Amino acid sequence: MSKLAVLVSGAGTILEAILANSLEVSLVLADRPCRGLTIAENGGIPAILVKRGSYGKEFNRLSYSREVVKTLQAHSIEFIAMAGFMTILDAPIFDAYAGKIINTHPSLLPAFRGEHAVADTLAYGARISGCTIHIATISLDNGPILAQEPVRVLDGDTVDVLQERIKQVERQLYPATIRELMTKAVKR
Repeated sequence: MSKLAVLVSGAGTILEAILANSLEVSLVLADRPCRGLTIAENGGIPAILVKRGSYGKEFNRLSYSREVVKTLQAHSIEFIAMAGFMTILDAPIFDAYAGKIINTHPSLLPAFRGEHAVADTLAYGARISGCTIHIATISLDNGPILAQEPVRVLDGDTVDVLQERIKQVERQLYPATIRELMTKAVKR
């Protein structure tokens, strides 16, 4: 199996789902201190913090992306799964790992791209939302779609309630899609 890195920024629930589905993770990389790093360390997985220096306009996305690529390459990473990673990366990572960065998004893309997809779904009044697994590209939430599964929007849903129902689907669909993509790569 190819060497997989998981990029995290938060609670690590997607990382837990990946590990619970017996996918071998070679590295966990975070952009900020977070529970995802603790999960990795507790599981004996190398965990590295490539900390963002800033969250303002002075943030150097290009330089940060180069540092992430350098770290991934130092660990011979072949595939990347973004798991709630909240830093938008720049060209160096998409050049180095073209077609090998997988992401999950809480909507049925191409609808409701971006960070506030669940809130945008509710504000629009959509009756169906869902989860999309796609290849990450430099164009945000715009890469080739690998898998999707719908989630019905219920009367009275809040962002948190709908987000959690989408995550329940995501925790199954994402690991299965990662496994399928990596298996196909091995067979080539």
